[in-house]
Amino acid sequence: MKSRHKKLLVIFLGLTGLGIAAALILNAFQSNLVFFYSPTEVSEGKAPSDRAFRIGGLVEDGSVKRDPDGLTVRFVVTDTAKSMPVIYKGILPDLFKEGKGVVAEGKIGADGMFNSTQVLAKHDENYMPPEAAQALEQAAKAQQSLVQ
Repeated sequence: MKSRHKKLLVIFLGLTGLGIAAALILNAFQSNLVFFYSPTEVSEGKAPSDRAFRIGGLVEDGSVKRDPDGLTVRFVVTDTAKSMPVIYKGILPDLFKEGKGVVAEGKIGADGMFNSTQVLAKHDENYMPPEAAQALEQAAKAQQSLVQ
């Protein structure tokens, strides 16, 4: 084998190795990617039914109900246009309150409830997750256009 052929073989094997590594990295990234949807987008069927995603908005006033086991909490997330019932089993963040911003991660169950595996709440008095704030803003604009 000539030295030129050896160099080409090394380059080809190097590029093939890089291609395989890039494919594995992209596959791992895609499988761990979690998208955000508003309750309106979920009700329109834009959210995936086979994988986890995040839903965000405001916790509806008067919607927080705790089961007797002390860990299971049911509440409703709204973007002021549509609402989505959520069930979560675990300890809620200290800052979780009715009327405040929240982002829940999980899947929609067969019963139409959003089964959350994680709940994130606001950080301080002025904070709302950017995705939730944008979803609320879009819902308010949509309602204004319907009223006019």
